[in-house]
Amino acid sequence: MFKKILIANRGEIALRIMDTCRKMGIKTVAVYSEADTNARHVKEADEAVYIGPSPSAQSYLNVKAILSAIDQTGAQAVHPGYGFLSENADFADKLAERGVVLIGPSPSAIRSMGDKIESKKLAKRAGVNVVPGGIDAVANLTDAKRQAARIGYPVMIKAAAGGGGKGMRVARSDEELKDGMRLASSEARSSFGDARVFIEKFFDNPRHIEIQVLADKYGTIVHLGERECSIQRRHQKVIEEAPSMFVDEPLRLKMGKQAVALAKRVEYWTAGTVEFIVDDKKNFYFLEMNTRLQVEHRVTELITGIDIVEWMIRVAAGEPLGFTQRDIKFNGWAFESRVYAEDPRRGFLPSIGRVTRYEEPESEGNHKVLIDSGVYSGGEVSMFYDPMIAKICTHAPTRTQAIDSMKSSLAAFVIEGVSHNISFLQSILAHTRFANGDLSTNFIAQEYPEGYATSGLTEEALRVFIGVGVHAFLTDIRREASISGQVAGHSRVIGARWVVHLDGRDYPVIANQVEGGYDISFGTGVATVRSSWQLGRRLFQGTVNDNPVSVQLKRIIEGYELHYGGSEAKVKVRTPRVAELSVHMPLPSDNDSRNQLTSPITGLVRSVSVKEGDTVFAGQELLTIEAMKMENIFRAEHDAFVKKMHVAKGENVRANDLLIEFSSVEDAELQMKKEKK
Repeated sequence: MFKKILIANRGEIALRIMDTCRKMGIKTVAVYSEADTNARHVKEADEAVYIGPSPSAQSYLNVKAILSAIDQTGAQAVHPGYGFLSENADFADKLAERGVVLIGPSPSAIRSMGDKIESKKLAKRAGVNVVPGGIDAVANLTDAKRQAARIGYPVMIKAAAGGGGKGMRVARSDEELKDGMRLASSEARSSFGDARVFIEKFFDNPRHIEIQVLADKYGTIVHLGERECSIQRRHQKVIEEAPSMFVDEPLRLKMGKQAVALAKRVEYWTAGTVEFIVDDKKNFYFLEMNTRLQVEHRVTELITGIDIVEWMIRVAAGEPLGFTQRDIKFNGWAFESRVYAEDPRRGFLPSIGRVTRYEEPESEGNHKVLIDSGVYSGGEVSMFYDPMIAKICTHAPTRTQAIDSMKSSLAAFVIEGVSHNISFLQSILAHTRFANGDLSTNFIAQEYPEGYATSGLTEEALRVFIGVGVHAFLTDIRREASISGQVAGHSRVIGARWVVHLDGRDYPVIANQVEGGYDISFGTGVATVRSSWQLGRRLFQGTVNDNPVSVQLKRIIEGYELHYGGSEAKVKVRTPRVAELSVHMPLPSDNDSRNQLTSPITGLVRSVSVKEGDTVFAGQELLTIEAMKMENIFRAEHDAFVKKMHVAKGENVRANDLLIEFSSVEDAELQMKKEKK
């Protein structure tokens, strides 16, 4: 067995690999860029080696620097995790030349399966069902249009190299094909150093189901069942589960058989994943094979009890698998939610900055909660890497229990300093379609067609917000009354009648203090709140009408900002007289931002499509900013005249930087007339 392993990755996956290495008594070496100098994976490794500047091309993708780190530390093997060099056959060759073992497949298997075009050809020869479409890279836009016309819209433009949702675009017309080709090719070049793309049929309402395979170097190959990965946004997986409600035993056997056949065809060893799309009639088609560890591998580990990383290490060291297909049993249900640093209410734009508070939820009873994260309080989410903050996994005897456990865990997950998508995840988990297992890769597009915004409060959320808001507010003023009473020598009388301002409405309430909390009545509603919550805690946990709740709260003037179950609200608690007077207070006016474009994200300006003096029209592309390896197009919201450019191609910008100043077309025309006179 290896004595020392270098982990050629960062963040949560580096830490996850370290966990297994520690369990196996293996020393670990971390590598890090300038941006990751204070990262958790650096602190927790036995050794750490600096490999270059922050951009991944100069650090985590810098093969020369990684090889130098191996030489410095004497590492006997390298685990690449996922992303970066995990599917780089040239890197695998260079390791072999040094006598260093790659904890992954052979270079030939990486080449065969890592190239999506070649893998599709090989899968077809192996008898695996493949998606209709082009079998070669697209030469140019004319070639792309010709292939799209033959296949029929909609089509998927897909990077020939890499994965993880990068370099993928759906096109439903020639115009969308033009933009999609440019963006997919640009993202592919940026992420994988390979701009080639190909085109295949896009299925409008499929499921994305993948089979985990595990193989040793002696020909033994097994599959560990399926994972349902249909909840996706922009081809990035958001929530995964194992097993799938849709997959019955006959379908599992067929998909598993084809996945194993493909692995045998390429003489595969280590862990790998064969991805399929499946239609409503249970026809399935090969998408790609990922020759690496998957982000969502934890859900398979939870239902099988098999540590996939451990077996990757053992196989790399030459050990045979200690089990066969008939030994693999499935137990319970598992979910994974990906917590990203992004703002769902602003088009899921990446959020970059310092994490000022980070508190993870804990397991309860027989419901296991497992969290992989490279983030900590005081750490930073960098613009240079993937925006994932954490993977949170839950496991329980049934699907419903695992969902409930995930809901509770997300509610108790405290992250401050950067925006995140927890409320969006909660909204998906609470959706009736999700509960019923009615899933497809278009679930988010169908259920959130206008993007994500918290909807009107449900009766439950209203009751929780009123109850928790009043409980927290009265706990606070009773503390103040106690302190003032000790100083002044007499106690302050706190009344029972209050007015809660919530969601633009006033709710008169009567709050009676009882042992352990308050009985609160409002109109026809009642909230009995019991909690041992103490002032200063960011998380309120207790019961409302005997139902357990976890509510995140932050102090504001007159009350609290509350977050619960995917909803949020500002709850202000006032005396009846103050509430009566408040209606006469003027509301603050919004600043008119029609004449300015400011950057909502920190990133690199990849392209600028307009110049000073241009007249632009609603929907016209203005510029593209790359952040966290994704390119974001910004378009004009209305017709305007470009008055002044404050940015150029290749510049770095920060959130809220001024990019472009506009004036109205009418004002511009009037100004030009004056100048001519």
